[in-house]
Amino acid sequence: MAKSSADDQELRRACAAAIEGTNQEILMSIRVAKSRGIWAKSGKLGRNHMAKPRVLAISTKAKGQGASVFLRVLKYSTGGVLEPAKLYKLKHLSKVDVVTNDPSGCTFMLGFDNLRNQSVAPSQWTMRNVDDRNRLLLCILNICKDVLGRLPKVVGIDVVEMALWAKENTPAISKQQGIVQDGPIVAAVAESDTKVTVERELVSQVEEEDMEALLGTYVMGIGEAEAFSERLKRELQALEAANVHSILENEPLINEVLQGLESATSCVEDMDEWLGIFNLKLRHMREDIESIETRNNKLEMQSVNNKSLIEELDKLLEKLRIPSEYAACLTGGSFDEARMLQNIEACEWLANTLRNLEGPHLDRTYANMRSVREKRAELDKLRNNFVKRASEFLRNYFTSLVDFMISDKSYFSQRGQLKRPDHADLRYKCRTYARLLQHLKTLDKNCLGPLRKAYCSSLNLLLRREAREFANELRASTKTSRNPTVWLDGSAGSNQNASSADTSTVSEAYAKMLTIFIPLLVDESSFFAHFMCFEVPALVPPGGLVNGNKNVHTDDENDDDLGIMDIDDNENDGKKSADLQALNESLHDLLDGIQEDFYAVVDWAYKIDPLRCISMHGTTERYISGQKADAAGFVRILLDDLENRISTQFSRFVDEACHQIERNERNVRQMGLLPYIPRFATLATRMEQYIQGQSRDLVDRAYTKFVTVMFATLDKIGQSDPKYADILLLENYAAFQNSLYDLANVVPTLAKFYHQASEAYEQACTRFINSIILYQFERLFQFSRRIEDLMYTITPEEIPFQLGLSKMDLRKVVKSSLSGVDKSIGAMYKRLQKNLTTSEELLPSLWDKCKKEFLDKYDSFAQLVVRIYPTESIPPVSEMRDLLASM
Repeated sequence: MAKSSADDQELRRACAAAIEGTNQEILMSIRVAKSRGIWAKSGKLGRNHMAKPRVLAISTKAKGQGASVFLRVLKYSTGGVLEPAKLYKLKHLSKVDVVTNDPSGCTFMLGFDNLRNQSVAPSQWTMRNVDDRNRLLLCILNICKDVLGRLPKVVGIDVVEMALWAKENTPAISKQQGIVQDGPIVAAVAESDTKVTVERELVSQVEEEDMEALLGTYVMGIGEAEAFSERLKRELQALEAANVHSILENEPLINEVLQGLESATSCVEDMDEWLGIFNLKLRHMREDIESIETRNNKLEMQSVNNKSLIEELDKLLEKLRIPSEYAACLTGGSFDEARMLQNIEACEWLANTLRNLEGPHLDRTYANMRSVREKRAELDKLRNNFVKRASEFLRNYFTSLVDFMISDKSYFSQRGQLKRPDHADLRYKCRTYARLLQHLKTLDKNCLGPLRKAYCSSLNLLLRREAREFANELRASTKTSRNPTVWLDGSAGSNQNASSADTSTVSEAYAKMLTIFIPLLVDESSFFAHFMCFEVPALVPPGGLVNGNKNVHTDDENDDDLGIMDIDDNENDGKKSADLQALNESLHDLLDGIQEDFYAVVDWAYKIDPLRCISMHGTTERYISGQKADAAGFVRILLDDLENRISTQFSRFVDEACHQIERNERNVRQMGLLPYIPRFATLATRMEQYIQGQSRDLVDRAYTKFVTVMFATLDKIGQSDPKYADILLLENYAAFQNSLYDLANVVPTLAKFYHQASEAYEQACTRFINSIILYQFERLFQFSRRIEDLMYTITPEEIPFQLGLSKMDLRKVVKSSLSGVDKSIGAMYKRLQKNLTTSEELLPSLWDKCKKEFLDKYDSFAQLVVRIYPTESIPPVSEMRDLLASM
């Protein structure tokens, strides 16, 4: 037998050197070949799965009183030195599988239960021969059984064959074990490295000896079966005879037992008779007890029911009893402020009592009792009486409060003194009865309608008086000078600066009117909605914003907080359309008529300065944007009406101004700069100064209407005198651009009209300059135009042979037009200067355009001559350009 690599001491020392520093000792090391392929039928490895040389080593590491056993895989480095590759713990070894496809039986696989990737096939290890395979596997199995206490699953190899091989090779291996170092694991291997036999694994030695003895006896019994059967029959007969004899000997004892059984039977029958008697008596007694218990239960139930009935009747009587102090308040008590607490308590008691007499608070059986019906009728009469008395008192109270304030002139604005309306005392006195109104609504919700009308009628007189006095004094105390409103009238002097006086006090007066009364009206609307128990959301939050600033409160903060809660402690579940409609109708009754004083201020401001409508419009829009959609419906309608009235007044001003512009076309022989052109620039500048808030659209619409009428009127005036139409247009369009240049840079609407005027100016300039040029050189450029027209129909070579276009004709035209050309150009300049006497600042730019247009026309003429009459000569373009530049 060849020497195994397991006996190679050099290999073991190389393995020990490879794992130096791990505190592990090598128990065995052996060379193997590693592969991942499968064995083909030929018994050779596949081409892609070539074997790689490896060394398998079993190592151990001391760990307390025990030890850990490892299976190490070492590979050869580039220099042929062993180095660690993989490490497995033997306690995770679950399977030893010998590959059956290998005819030699030297290839096996080791399966571990802790490998992460179970889908990858485990490595296959191929030994040099079967002896090396058996030697390694026996070592691994002995360690697993003796040290770990279990064996892995062995597949593909016969365990008996392994045991027989171990017996045959024990001396050789035992010799090797003498060399292995001592230790807990080493000793176990040394003792049983190859002594694991099949018998040791299956049965012990003692069990084997007993089985051999049993088998020997069994073989002996097969030979003497008949003799053995006869012997058994004889023994059975002897045993039966002995039993019969024993029974016969015990006959006296049996008789005594039978007598005892008879006496016991007699006693049992007597006892059964007595038990039947006792059972009958007990049944009768049980029936008596049940009857007694039934009667007791009925009596107890009747007692409980009577007690509950008495309690219910006491409660019902308590509900039906009217306390004397409440009856006195409800029937004839006073409604003075000192007595309001008692009245409120009486209302609460009455409301709760009426509620308790209705289902589901009261049982339906009680509701049909005559006493309950009578008491309910009495309470209804008491309620109606109280509601009538309270409603009459409140109507008179509201009227008296307002009459007292109206009779006192100190509450209103007077000559020389504007008085801010102050309703703090009025609301304070009303709050005294806020809780009473809540209870009146609970007792009879129909009673609130007349009360609301009475409150609105009384307070409406006060509010209208305050607004009228304030508006009258506001207009009387505003110092301003009246200016003529003829902004664009052509009959006014050209130097007149219309409406140049400062009229800012007018728009300030209007803003002051809104600042004082709009928050007041909103607060009054909100207070009325809460005070008169409308089930709508809060109209204005405490400290709400109007026009971007805090509401101007004339009384305490949180003015709308009445200091009361709902009677049922239930929150309003949202806006109710019916209540909201009723609120809007009541607010109309409360505030109707006050708008006339606002309209009077607007009309007064318009008469002083119509342009102040712009700033008033912006102020109104800011107040509208500061109101919620559902807040104080009448106030929002008032602001919308004010906005419409201001827009109407401003539209009236725009229409009048446009009418003044249109009057210019009726004048005969309009020349030069029209007066409304510079005045419009003054007007636009002033309008831009007044723009506030979102009033941009109002002004832009006015600009559009103004300029549209101005341009239309200008065109009509020009059409009335075509000879001077272009001069009139270019002068006025130029003046329009010059006067609005700065505003057009910042106002998009004016910028659009600025560009429109610029285009019209250029067109008028072109027509005017062509007329000047043609006046002096008409024959020359008409000759050029005739040539251009013929070039569309005939060839250039045929043109000199046409009538009037011969070379001789060309020479005559050139001689008559260009002889003394400097004088002709001078005459052209004088004519241009003569026509622009009213706008001399336009002369330089127009003269430059005139020279450029003349030079372009002459250049075209010269090109035609070179093309049609190549042999003819005319003054060159350069010479004409120099001549124009010198003039």
